[in-house]
Amino acid sequence: MTDHRPPGLRHRETVVTPERLSMLGDAVFAIAITLLALDISVPEGLHDSEVAHAVREALPAVGAYLLSFAVIGVLWLSQHALLQLVAALDRSLLYLYFVLLAVVAALPFPTKLLSEYGETTTATAIYAGAIALALALLCAMYLRLLAVPALATADAVPQQLKRTVRRSVLHTLVFATSVPLAFVSPGLAKYWWLLPIPVRFLFREPSDTAQAAAGEELPGDAQT
Repeated sequence: MTDHRPPGLRHRETVVTPERLSMLGDAVFAIAITLLALDISVPEGLHDSEVAHAVREALPAVGAYLLSFAVIGVLWLSQHALLQLVAALDRSLLYLYFVLLAVVAALPFPTKLLSEYGETTTATAIYAGAIALALALLCAMYLRLLAVPALATADAVPQQLKRTVRRSVLHTLVFATSVPLAFVSPGLAKYWWLLPIPVRFLFREPSDTAQAAAGEELPGDAQT
Protein backbone atom coordinates (compact mmCIF):
# COMPACT_ATOMS: atom_id res chain seq x y z
CA MET A 1 0.00 0.00 0.00
CA THR A 2 1.28 3.44 -0.92
CA ASP A 3 2.14 5.69 2.01
CA HIS A 4 0.46 9.07 1.42
CA ARG A 5 1.42 10.57 4.72
CA PRO A 6 3.28 13.89 4.57
CA PRO A 7 7.09 13.88 4.86
CA GLY A 8 8.22 13.81 8.48
CA LEU A 9 5.46 11.37 9.48
CA ARG A 10 6.56 8.39 7.40
CA HIS A 11 7.54 6.22 10.35
CA ARG A 12 5.10 7.43 12.96
CA GLU A 13 1.36 7.92 13.01
CA THR A 14 0.02 11.41 13.61
CA VAL A 15 -1.00 11.54 17.26
CA VAL A 16 -2.69 14.93 17.15
CA THR A 17 -4.95 16.69 14.67
CA PRO A 18 -4.88 20.41 13.84
CA GLU A 19 -8.18 20.75 15.73
CA ARG A 20 -6.75 19.25 18.92
CA LEU A 21 -3.62 21.35 18.59
CA SER A 22 -5.80 24.43 18.23
CA MET A 23 -7.55 23.54 21.50
CA LEU A 24 -4.20 23.38 23.27
CA GLY A 25 -3.24 26.71 21.74
CA ASP A 26 -6.48 28.31 22.93
CA ALA A 27 -5.71 27.24 26.50
CA VAL A 28 -2.14 28.59 26.39
CA PHE A 29 -3.23 31.92 24.90
CA ALA A 30 -6.04 32.27 27.46
CA ILE A 31 -3.67 31.61 30.37
CA ALA A 32 -1.09 34.07 28.99
CA ILE A 33 -3.71 36.82 28.72
CA THR A 34 -4.97 36.09 32.22
CA LEU A 35 -1.46 36.27 33.69
CA LEU A 36 -0.99 39.71 32.13
CA ALA A 37 -3.70 41.18 34.35
CA LEU A 38 -2.15 39.85 37.55
CA ASP A 39 0.60 42.48 37.42
CA ILE A 40 -1.91 45.33 37.68
CA SER A 41 -2.33 46.18 41.34
CA VAL A 42 -2.16 48.96 43.90
CA PRO A 43 -1.00 48.71 47.52
CA GLU A 44 -3.59 47.85 50.12
CA GLY A 45 -4.57 50.03 53.06
CA LEU A 46 -4.08 53.38 51.32
CA HIS A 47 -5.55 56.60 52.64
CA ASP A 48 -8.00 58.41 50.38
CA SER A 49 -5.36 61.01 49.49
CA GLU A 50 -2.96 58.29 48.32
CA VAL A 51 -5.27 56.38 45.98
CA ALA A 52 -4.93 58.76 43.04
CA HIS A 53 -1.13 58.60 43.25
CA ALA A 54 -1.24 54.79 43.43
CA VAL A 55 -3.43 54.66 40.32
CA ARG A 56 -1.00 56.92 38.45
CA GLU A 57 1.84 54.63 39.48
CA ALA A 58 -0.09 51.67 38.04
CA LEU A 59 -0.63 53.32 34.63
CA PRO A 60 2.58 51.87 33.08
CA ALA A 61 1.39 48.39 34.06
CA VAL A 62 -2.02 49.11 32.53
CA GLY A 63 -0.40 50.35 29.32
CA ALA A 64 1.85 47.29 29.06
CA TYR A 65 -1.15 45.04 29.73
CA LEU A 66 -3.22 46.65 26.95
CA LEU A 67 -0.31 46.43 24.51
CA SER A 68 0.35 42.76 25.23
CA PHE A 69 -3.36 41.96 25.26
CA ALA A 70 -3.62 43.36 21.72
CA VAL A 71 -0.45 41.54 20.62
CA ILE A 72 -1.59 38.18 22.03
CA GLY A 73 -5.04 38.70 20.54
CA VAL A 74 -3.56 39.27 17.07
CA LEU A 75 -1.27 36.25 17.47
CA TRP A 76 -4.24 34.12 18.52
CA LEU A 77 -6.27 35.16 15.48
CA SER A 78 -3.27 34.61 13.21
CA GLN A 79 -2.50 31.12 14.47
CA HIS A 80 -6.17 30.14 14.14
CA ALA A 81 -6.19 31.37 10.54
CA LEU A 82 -3.05 29.33 9.90
CA LEU A 83 -4.35 26.13 11.51
CA GLN A 84 -7.48 26.33 9.36
CA LEU A 85 -5.18 25.84 6.38
CA VAL A 86 -3.40 22.82 7.87
CA ALA A 87 -4.67 19.43 6.75
CA ALA A 88 -1.95 17.33 8.40
CA LEU A 89 0.83 17.96 10.88
CA ASP A 90 4.43 16.88 10.53
CA ARG A 91 7.22 17.16 13.07
CA SER A 92 8.39 20.54 11.75
CA LEU A 93 4.96 22.14 12.12
CA LEU A 94 4.54 20.62 15.57
CA TYR A 95 7.93 21.87 16.77
CA LEU A 96 7.33 25.35 15.37
CA TYR A 97 3.91 25.54 16.99
CA PHE A 98 5.12 24.35 20.39
CA VAL A 99 7.93 26.91 20.34
CA LEU A 100 5.33 29.55 19.46
CA LEU A 101 3.23 28.49 22.45
CA ALA A 102 6.32 28.65 24.66
CA VAL A 103 6.98 32.23 23.55
CA VAL A 104 3.33 33.23 24.09
CA ALA A 105 3.25 31.61 27.54
CA ALA A 106 6.38 33.59 28.49
CA LEU A 107 5.07 36.97 27.25
CA PRO A 108 3.91 38.05 30.74
CA PHE A 109 7.60 38.29 31.72
CA PRO A 110 8.70 40.84 29.05
CA THR A 111 5.37 42.60 29.64
CA LYS A 112 6.22 43.00 33.33
CA LEU A 113 9.70 44.24 32.39
CA LEU A 114 8.15 46.79 30.06
CA SER A 115 5.69 48.00 32.70
CA GLU A 116 8.35 48.45 35.40
CA TYR A 117 11.40 49.42 33.32
CA GLY A 118 9.83 50.64 30.09
CA GLU A 119 12.32 53.48 29.65
CA THR A 120 15.29 51.13 29.66
CA THR A 121 17.00 49.60 26.64
CA THR A 122 16.98 46.11 28.12
CA ALA A 123 13.23 45.92 28.76
CA THR A 124 12.37 47.41 25.37
CA ALA A 125 14.75 45.14 23.47
CA ILE A 126 13.60 41.98 25.25
CA TYR A 127 9.94 42.79 24.59
CA ALA A 128 10.57 43.56 20.90
CA GLY A 129 12.66 40.41 20.53
CA ALA A 130 9.91 38.23 21.98
CA ILE A 131 7.29 39.62 19.59
CA ALA A 132 9.68 39.32 16.62
CA LEU A 133 10.32 35.67 17.53
CA ALA A 134 6.59 34.89 17.74
CA LEU A 135 5.95 36.51 14.35
CA ALA A 136 8.92 34.70 12.82
CA LEU A 137 7.57 31.35 14.03
CA LEU A 138 4.19 32.00 12.43
CA CYS A 139 5.96 32.98 9.22
CA ALA A 140 8.01 29.77 9.33
CA MET A 141 4.83 27.71 9.64
CA TYR A 142 3.38 29.37 6.54
CA LEU A 143 6.65 28.70 4.72
CA ARG A 144 6.38 25.05 5.74
CA LEU A 145 2.93 24.84 4.14
CA LEU A 146 4.37 26.35 0.96
CA ALA A 147 7.31 23.92 0.99
CA VAL A 148 5.14 20.84 1.59
CA PRO A 149 1.74 21.36 -0.11
CA ALA A 150 0.57 17.94 1.13
CA LEU A 151 0.29 19.44 4.62
CA ALA A 152 -2.14 22.16 3.49
CA THR A 153 -5.86 22.09 2.80
CA ALA A 154 -7.37 22.80 -0.60
CA ASP A 155 -8.15 26.35 0.62
CA ALA A 156 -4.46 27.12 1.02
CA VAL A 157 -3.90 28.88 -2.30
CA PRO A 158 -0.13 29.33 -2.87
CA GLN A 159 -0.51 32.96 -4.00
CA GLN A 160 -2.42 33.77 -0.82
CA LEU A 161 0.18 32.01 1.33
CA LYS A 162 2.96 33.98 -0.36
CA ARG A 163 1.21 37.29 0.33
CA THR A 164 0.76 36.30 3.95
CA VAL A 165 4.45 35.35 4.20
CA ARG A 166 5.48 38.73 2.78
CA ARG A 167 3.39 40.56 5.36
CA SER A 168 4.72 38.33 8.14
CA VAL A 169 8.31 39.04 7.10
CA LEU A 170 7.67 42.79 7.07
CA HIS A 171 6.06 42.75 10.51
CA THR A 172 8.82 40.55 11.90
CA LEU A 173 11.43 42.96 10.54
CA VAL A 174 9.68 45.91 12.20
CA PHE A 175 10.06 44.37 15.66
CA ALA A 176 13.46 42.84 14.95
CA THR A 177 14.92 46.17 13.79
CA SER A 178 13.48 47.90 16.85
CA VAL A 179 15.86 45.84 19.03
CA PRO A 180 19.03 47.68 17.90
CA LEU A 181 16.98 50.87 17.74
CA ALA A 182 16.24 50.47 21.46
CA PHE A 183 19.95 50.92 22.15
CA VAL A 184 19.70 54.34 20.55
CA SER A 185 16.34 55.39 22.01
CA PRO A 186 13.87 53.10 23.82
CA GLY A 187 11.11 55.64 23.20
CA LEU A 188 11.75 55.74 19.46
CA ALA A 189 11.79 51.93 19.36
CA LYS A 190 8.28 51.87 20.83
CA TYR A 191 7.00 54.27 18.18
CA TRP A 192 8.67 52.01 15.62
CA TRP A 193 6.26 49.25 16.70
CA LEU A 194 3.41 51.23 15.10
CA LEU A 195 4.86 50.70 11.61
CA PRO A 196 2.84 47.51 10.90
CA ILE A 197 -0.28 49.69 10.67
CA PRO A 198 0.82 51.76 7.64
CA VAL A 199 2.83 48.82 6.26
CA ARG A 200 -0.33 46.74 5.99
CA PHE A 201 -2.00 49.38 3.82
CA LEU A 202 1.08 50.33 1.82
CA PHE A 203 1.68 46.74 0.77
CA ARG A 204 -1.97 45.85 0.33
CA GLU A 205 -2.44 44.41 -3.15
CA PRO A 206 -5.39 45.30 -5.39
CA SER A 207 -6.63 41.73 -5.27
CA ASP A 208 -6.81 41.93 -1.47
CA THR A 209 -8.99 45.04 -1.66
CA ALA A 210 -11.31 43.43 -4.18
CA GLN A 211 -11.63 40.29 -2.07
CA ALA A 212 -12.32 42.27 1.08
CA ALA A 213 -15.03 44.28 -0.66
CA ALA A 214 -16.71 41.10 -1.90
CA GLY A 215 -16.32 39.34 1.44
CA GLU A 216 -14.17 36.63 -0.13
CA GLU A 217 -10.92 36.90 1.84
CA LEU A 218 -9.36 33.55 2.55
CA PRO A 219 -8.81 32.49 6.18
CA GLY A 220 -5.03 32.78 5.80
CA ASP A 221 -5.30 36.54 5.15
CA ALA A 222 -6.10 37.08 8.84
CA GLN A 223 -2.35 37.10 9.41
CA THR A 224 -1.23 40.47 10.64
